[in-house]
Amino acid sequence: MRFWYWYKEKSFILKISGGFILGIAVGLLFGESADVLAPFGTLFMNLLKMIVVPLILLTLIVSVNNSNPKELGRIGGKIFPYYLLTTAAAVLLGIGIAKWLNPGAGLSMPANTEIEVPEAPSTIDVLLDIVPTNIFQSLANGDILSIVFLALVTGFSISFMRHAKDEKMKRFGVLLSDISEAGSEVTFRILQGILQYAPIGVMGITASAIGNQGFQTLYSLGKYVIASYVGVGIQIFIIFPVLLWIFRVPAVRFFKNISEAIMTAFVTSSSLGTLPVTLRSAKKAGINDRVANFTLPIGATVNMNGSAIHFGVGVIFAANIVGYDLSIGMIISIILTGTLAAVGTAGVPGAGLIGMSIVFTQAGLPIEIVGLTAGVNVITDMIFTTCNVTGDLVGAGIVNKSEEKHLGAQV
Repeated sequence: MRFWYWYKEKSFILKISGGFILGIAVGLLFGESADVLAPFGTLFMNLLKMIVVPLILLTLIVSVNNSNPKELGRIGGKIFPYYLLTTAAAVLLGIGIAKWLNPGAGLSMPANTEIEVPEAPSTIDVLLDIVPTNIFQSLANGDILSIVFLALVTGFSISFMRHAKDEKMKRFGVLLSDISEAGSEVTFRILQGILQYAPIGVMGITASAIGNQGFQTLYSLGKYVIASYVGVGIQIFIIFPVLLWIFRVPAVRFFKNISEAIMTAFVTSSSLGTLPVTLRSAKKAGINDRVANFTLPIGATVNMNGSAIHFGVGVIFAANIVGYDLSIGMIISIILTGTLAAVGTAGVPGAGLIGMSIVFTQAGLPIEIVGLTAGVNVITDMIFTTCNVTGDLVGAGIVNKSEEKHLGAQV
């Protein structure tokens, strides 16, 4: 018990960093044999996925119930332009860094490589699928956009019931509101327990990944990996701090407060899996619950800054392999296509592959080249996910700052 209390009192970032470092050491030391620890990582990811759906559903219901349509419309009108602009900047950044480092130069097409790309759904189908035909099926499948829609509709309905003139309806509304808030509190209590297990899960994920992948595949694809990391580094350490500075959000303190989410995203390579920690970090960073609970679940599905950098680096990587010189007009076209692909394929199974194939097709490049990058996907996905989650939190922080006078007046 003494050890448990000592462990419990340590900061989350210290514990998860310890698990990550230990995982690297075990992976390098034991190689493929470290795969025996993989179930610990799988259990951690399963626990996070288990809590994501109730967390999104209940926190959004509570947030919408305590807000009003005008407020949510104002927040949405700020966060979606942010998503589009930062995603476009990320595609351009990926192209620029890749042009500088020239990844892929000297490599050749993989022999007999076939890439099966899932069929990209039409925009109409994506929009229609947001409205679920079966609520329970959407909850079971974890269809995040459908769950967000369900939560918005439910939250508004409870809010109208609470403010109804009919006393019976008003009483029911208050009851449902209390149940939602109690359920939200329960999910956060469960989350606290899950996060105590996090360092063991992180060790399992890292040891398994490093043991199986090692650093052998980095040699031939070194420039591709470096370009990915440099691009994300510029986005996180230069572009995001500048945006925070413009909106008068103290960047150093902000990044310190969201460090738990950044570390978790890096290790898990899952924006949705990190969402419980992202919401907790937003609270630590002083972001109002009404802003965080509305923007972060949507951002985890729609806002893909890291994926946009991936598209930018990937298209130059492919162009260098086939010796294709991209024109300025083509680059502009890729920026537009990459932005729409990053946002439009969000939440769709195989989204990364679909998005990359869309961008490659637009540029006239063979999608088979995606097979060359498969060996380092584990290493690059970590940093791309980190950028996605950081972008979500920066957007929430900026909107929160711009909403201070409105939110303050309603407290």
